[in-house]
Amino acid sequence: MKIKTLVINALVAAMYIVVTAIVAPFGFANIQFRLSELFNHLIVLNKKYFFGIIIGVLLANFFFAPMKQDMIFGVLHTALSLSITLVFAKFITNKIILMMINTFVFSFNMFIIAYMLKIYANLPDAFMFLWVTTGLSEFITMGLSIPLMYYLNKRLHFSELIKTAK
Repeated sequence: MKIKTLVINALVAAMYIVVTAIVAPFGFANIQFRLSELFNHLIVLNKKYFFGIIIGVLLANFFFAPMKQDMIFGVLHTALSLSITLVFAKFITNKIILMMINTFVFSFNMFIIAYMLKIYANLPDAFMFLWVTTGLSEFITMGLSIPLMYYLNKRLHFSELIKTAK
């Protein structure tokens, strides 16, 4: 990995952590309005953001998650969702459509987080409720961030930032 790519991914991870810290009280319950999830859309702009997003999730969960299992399940959820979006990106080039797909993928895959909450928060009968509430909050957060990330990419050129890494 080139130095500029490494530094940019470190900055993405740091931004994910800082934004998670700001909304930490609202980011780890069955309704998770974690604004830092907007950084998941960076994968649509350039696949080289993958590790920055993953490290951001890992460290944010390390510092702020009330259950440390979230480090494992949160990273699993993010890595799986990003990977699925990358498969779609091989066939779809429209960035807004890919961000919508990314939003659906992340929201659907919240069953991973619902399972973690069911098991480790000792809520044996609550899986469907947890899946719906975490999925819905993920959908709202990521859906609302599509226009923001699209606009920021137009101004800041996230899609080209790593491509030019030498």
